[in-house]
Amino acid sequence: MEDEQTTFLTLLSVVAIAGADYCVVAADTRMSTGYSILTRGYSKICKLADKSFMASSGFQADVKALQKHLSAKHLIYQHQHNKQMSCPAMAQLLSNTLYYKRFFPYYAFNVLGGLDNEGKGCVFTYDAVGSYERVGYSAQGSGSTLIMPFLDNQLKSPSPLLLPAVDAVTPLSEGEAIDLVKTVFASATERDIYTGDRLEIVVLNADGTRYEYMELRKD
Repeated sequence: MEDEQTTFLTLLSVVAIAGADYCVVAADTRMSTGYSILTRGYSKICKLADKSFMASSGFQADVKALQKHLSAKHLIYQHQHNKQMSCPAMAQLLSNTLYYKRFFPYYAFNVLGGLDNEGKGCVFTYDAVGSYERVGYSAQGSGSTLIMPFLDNQLKSPSPLLLPAVDAVTPLSEGEAIDLVKTVFASATERDIYTGDRLEIVVLNADGTRYEYMELRKD
């Protein structure tokens, strides 16, 4: 049974970091299962709206089905409201969609990143059945056990139990956040055989969206 499950599970790594006026969403482009690399150039980042990007790990057929469902819902929203959905609204839609399928869930572990209505960076992290939280940074996938301790050490996110609530955005500048993402992926690639080949980075800020790329280990 374990071998059958492994056959359908594609292993990936994704990261997102929110700043005061930017958001960085990143993922490597390797898609593999077991000891086989299926492709070295697979993008795991999906644009859901101009200010909302989702990066997903897990079973890629479920991920594609989820992306199509959210795109259809967003198109209906645009026709009804004559505007694009905000990132917090998209986060709630994603949660509702995953929870609706909780008895036969999408095997997808998502990170949603973007800008909220005030122009602040926002990151939402999810489990497979729709439980989510707004955080300053998050990682999902096979490399997350290596990446999250690194981010915890560098960013020291405040506890969500603190009162009054402390803003979760990270104190780094945009350039420092991008450099940190490149560092954590280069580090994870050394130990995780499912992470590698190429790093894709999406940077959202007031000027729009841009893409950056960095080569990773191929072995």
